[in-house]
Amino acid sequence: MYEKMGEEIMINTLEDFTKEYKKIVKMGWIPSHREGPTGVGKTLEDLLGIKENNIDGPDFGDWELKTHRIENSTSSPLTMFTCSPEPKGAISYLLSKFGYQDPQSGSMLHASLYANKITPIEEGEHKLGIAVINEAIYIKSEDGIEKNIYWPFGTLKSHFEKKYPKNKFIYVQVESRGPKEAEEFCFKSAYAVEGFDFRKFLELLKEGKIFIDLRIGRYTKGKNAGRVHDHGTDFRISKSNQPLLFSINRCIVY
Repeated sequence: MYEKMGEEIMINTLEDFTKEYKKIVKMGWIPSHREGPTGVGKTLEDLLGIKENNIDGPDFGDWELKTHRIENSTSSPLTMFTCSPEPKGAISYLLSKFGYQDPQSGSMLHASLYANKITPIEEGEHKLGIAVINEAIYIKSEDGIEKNIYWPFGTLKSHFEKKYPKNKFIYVQVESRGPKEAEEFCFKSAYAVEGFDFRKFLELLKEGKIFIDLRIGRYTKGKNAGRVHDHGTDFRISKSNQPLLFSINRCIVY
C-alpha cells in the first residue's frame, strides 16, 4: 500500500519506489544532504522518506537500496555486505601485525584483499591477500596463510541473507558535481537486482572479481579513544561484474 501524509512518503513496494523515484529524476540537480561519500545515499533516502538506520536489513519492504556514481568507471566497486573476520580479537591482531602509522589517524590498516593475487599494503611493508580453503576464507601474507584469521562460509552466507532477506536490491545510478562541501546529485536510471547464488559468489571471489576491503583503525576521540575500530570490512564487486553474481538485472527507471 502506498500512502502520502503531507510531505511524508511511505514506500513499501517496488511500484511505490518507481513512482517516487521518477519524480526525483525530474528534479534535476539536488544539493547533498550530507557531506562526504555517504551523502548520496542519505540524500536519496531523505527524498524517498526512508528513515536512516545502521542495521542490516532492507531499506523498505523487501528491498535494499544502493547508489552508484556514474562518473566512476565501470570497475568502480559496489559494497555487497560487511562482515568482520573471526574470531573475536581478529581485527586487533591484524592491526598490530600489519598496520602502519598515519600522521592524522594514528595506527591503521587499509587494504584490498584478492584471492588471485597478493598485493602490497600502500603505506606499509607487508603484502596481503586471501585464500579459499575448505569451508572458510583466510588471510594470507608474504609469510603464508594466517590460519587464525578467517571468514566461515556459513557466516558469510548468513550476513548476505540478513542484509538481503528476500535476495533482492535496487541499484540506482547518480551523476555528481561540485566540491565535497557543496556537492550536488542528479539521479538517473534504476535497476532491480535479484537471484543471488552463493556458489557463484565463491567462484567470483576465487577469480578476484569479488574482493575484501579492510578498513581498520583506532578511535581518536571520546571515551573509546585509542581502542581498535573496524570501520567496515566490506565484500565488494565492480559494477561490470555485478551481473555475473545475480540472475536478474532489470532496468525499472530509464
